Amino acid sequence: MPKVSAMVVAAGKSERFGGKEKKIFALIDGQPLCLRALQLFVNREEVCQTILVVAAEDMDQIKAKYGPNLGFMGVRLVEGGPERCDSVAAGLAAVAGEAEFVAVHDAARVCVAAEWIDRIFQVAFETGAAVPVIPVTATLKRVGPDRILGDTVPRDGLWMAQTPQVFRKDLLQNAYQRLAEDRVALLGHAAVTDDAQVVTAAGFPVTAVDGDARNLKITSTDDLKLASAVVKILPQKAVPRAGAFEEAQW
Repeated sequence: MPKVSAMVVAAGKSERFGGKEKKIFALIDGQPLCLRALQLFVNREEVCQTILVVAAEDMDQIKAKYGPNLGFMGVRLVEGGPERCDSVAAGLAAVAGEAEFVAVHDAARVCVAAEWIDRIFQVAFETGAAVPVIPVTATLKRVGPDRILGDTVPRDGLWMAQTPQVFRKDLLQNAYQRLAEDRVALLGHAAVTDDAQVVTAAGFPVTAVDGDARNLKITSTDDLKLASAVVKILPQKAVPRAGAFEEAQW
């Protein structure tokens, strides 16, 4: 079975989240989002390494609050950069040599079932790159600065990407190397919003895997209650022991 380095990216500014602290420190059932996201991967047989990428300004708080938990889980802590792609590049530099694949996951997505990860990993192992997606079902509108509705955007063929996104390590490293060498040549002036964008622009095919609408991304404080309810109804696999967060409290 191929080995995977699982990277949880938690270095965002949380500008839309609100509240008194950053999103990654928000709690669901007493656990911060960043650790809940890591727990999706730490007990998986294929995962040989877990990485948490955080902003420089959050490093001291993460170490002070959750250093023992991260140590217990064997998580490598990495300092991120000003943009998401900079943070992923920093995480890539820390990927273990034994890893053949890299799974990149947003810390804001904690509503993920183990069987979904199974499916994404399997497709990635077969094809080299896999990303979960769900179809756009709502009507899409352009809205101007004056808040007046503009054009209706056709949704045919439009899908929303989720994470974890899983890539063969050499493909992801190659794509990010090209991004570092000449970002404009690779992507023009487009903002980098996910890793599949970079890999696809570098000329590598990425396979779509059926995602799930329950794999929601927590954006605002209002999303916390919804996520807390969703995690309780996700398909469950039997686990041999308590979660790493709980064990580290003893």
